[in-house]
Amino acid sequence: MNETEGLRFRRVHRPVITDELPEHQNKGSGTYSGKVFQVTLLSLGGFLLLPLLVIILILESPIHPEVFSLKEPPLMKGCWEPNLKLREAQRLFEDQITGPESIANIGDVLYAGTADGKIVKLIGRRIHTVTRLGKLPCGSREEESSCGRPLGIRVGPNGTLFVADAYLGLFQVNPTTGEATRLVSGGQVVAGRKLSFINDVAVTQDGKKLYFTDSSSRWQRRDYLHLIMEATADGRVLEYDTVSRELTVVMENLRFPNGIQLLPDEESVLVAETTMARIRRVHVAGLNKGGMDTFIDNLPGFPDNIRPSSTGGYWVAMSAVRPNPGFSMLDFLSQRPWIKKFIFKLFSQEVLMKFVPRYSLVAELHDGGICTRSFHDPNGLVAAYVSEVHEHDGSLYLGSFRSPYIAKLDLSKV
Repeated sequence: MNETEGLRFRRVHRPVITDELPEHQNKGSGTYSGKVFQVTLLSLGGFLLLPLLVIILILESPIHPEVFSLKEPPLMKGCWEPNLKLREAQRLFEDQITGPESIANIGDVLYAGTADGKIVKLIGRRIHTVTRLGKLPCGSREEESSCGRPLGIRVGPNGTLFVADAYLGLFQVNPTTGEATRLVSGGQVVAGRKLSFINDVAVTQDGKKLYFTDSSSRWQRRDYLHLIMEATADGRVLEYDTVSRELTVVMENLRFPNGIQLLPDEESVLVAETTMARIRRVHVAGLNKGGMDTFIDNLPGFPDNIRPSSTGGYWVAMSAVRPNPGFSMLDFLSQRPWIKKFIFKLFSQEVLMKFVPRYSLVAELHDGGICTRSFHDPNGLVAAYVSEVHEHDGSLYLGSFRSPYIAKLDLSKV
């Protein structure tokens, strides 16, 4: 064997190194590491989620929602066709006033109740405090019941104001002196149920009778979203006789009765049943006293206050809509109470309000529930959270339950 052959022999028997073995090793190592990572991740996820699931199961939901059904929302066409007309409004007293829910006027002077418990008078560009119904401090959720929250406001005979405070009751207010007289105390029990959420008020021309809504005997104003989601049918319409001081229940078992408006004959009132997206007509006098029928059903939004228009109709304010085409969360949840319970176990009302799409809609309705015109502000860019439409001297003054301004829309521009 020569040297060359020896070298050749050694080369033949030299171990051959290829790329297959390391690749196989890396592949096996990667698979093992991946499995370890997945197991670790799942274990960590289970470790974090298990206490959360236990808490969710143990925690009791603050609401006990009822199943109810809403009709498919009407198509937003014709009178309901979306537009941007509300964006023509201008903001008044911006950042000087908060939550002017309802508005009334005596001459050219406007009056409103605010979130800090005051009745204010608006003259030109100035704001004057007429009176405070509750007591300080104000500003927090906990203080609202003692501070007071004036909602519906009306002008009665002889230029007096009638005010519905959600917590404190019904008041008669002298707009000149600021003297406030309590007519009905909030929180009292009437016919076995507590007046927990006094909302809006209407007064007869002679001032002898007041009709008002009590939105719930279970929930207060500060928990209004709980009331909407629970869909509790414990709301009522009541009558107060200013002469005899008698307080009686006119209608009960309504789901969030809200705004109220006397009809011209004063034998019936229109009542916004917010949760049901409809307006009811409750007969308070005459042959049909004690009866109820529907003025308009299946609105494209959830109605708040109702006020007369100069053309003989009624202005209705809606701060949330049921878009069609589109998706309405409240319609979807109406048949799924278990989802509502779950949501309220995890989130507060304040957090949930951030997820409610803003859409301001104002409509004029006539007899038979016929819509004659509507003004919109998608996303509430100019006029948000509208609660009432008060018409005066060719303009609409838009109240709001939480915005820091009053919006004014000149009807000649739309």
